[in-house]
Amino acid sequence: MLPIIYRDEQLIAIHKPSGLLVHRTMLDKHETRFAIQLLRDQIGQRVYPVHRLDKGTSGILLFALDKESSRTMSWQFERQQVEKQYLAVVRGYTEPHGLIDHALSRRPDDLEWIGEQVATAPQPAQTQYRTLAQIELPIAVERYPSSRYSLVALTPLSGRRHQLRRHLKHIAHPIIGDATYGKGRHNRMFSEQFGCQRMLLAATELAFQHPLTTQTISLHIPPAEDFMAVLRQLGWHTSLAASPAHPLQSAANP
Repeated sequence: MLPIIYRDEQLIAIHKPSGLLVHRTMLDKHETRFAIQLLRDQIGQRVYPVHRLDKGTSGILLFALDKESSRTMSWQFERQQVEKQYLAVVRGYTEPHGLIDHALSRRPDDLEWIGEQVATAPQPAQTQYRTLAQIELPIAVERYPSSRYSLVALTPLSGRRHQLRRHLKHIAHPIIGDATYGKGRHNRMFSEQFGCQRMLLAATELAFQHPLTTQTISLHIPPAEDFMAVLRQLGWHTSLAASPAHPLQSAANP
């Protein structure tokens, strides 16, 4: 059963686990389980995805329950009118806060893959981040006798494909567990030392205007248990409790 964290007549939101695709894709042909089908079967009603999360990302995933609400919500996401916040564990010590302003070339969409990637001009992309906790582990991963890591809150200000993962790689702080943009040695260390079998990226906050009432709906969830298990081993679970109640608002003025 997919955990349902919000539901009304127009919308439903779930806590998507890491490793689950939102919908069928030519980029991952062998997969047979998809959030859209699981949720449809679970509630006995058609659902319409209005945004997406990468397969390895866990967290808030929103669906519409009718076509009109789907159009309205998709419009909000496309025009960057939805506030989003993520948590990530990254390699190295990040600055206390910052803005990553780095254009990204377009990547093929799950539903648009046609067998080859067409090069496009880079598109503007911005991500704000705020450091919540840091640690230095007495474990040699690369050429140093110890290794440093940070827990960061991320607020994307644009909606490019794989934006957070690519932006963090760009500033040399890749996300732990990211097999595409991350560092294999650090990923393997987290697997061996902390039992981490996932990408440590989670969508924890979502704020949007309701398609019918126009009221602001703010959803907030803690990271999934497999994410939290790693945070507890690093002693970072208390950092979440100590962070502001509404990180989306504070992230706008770091």
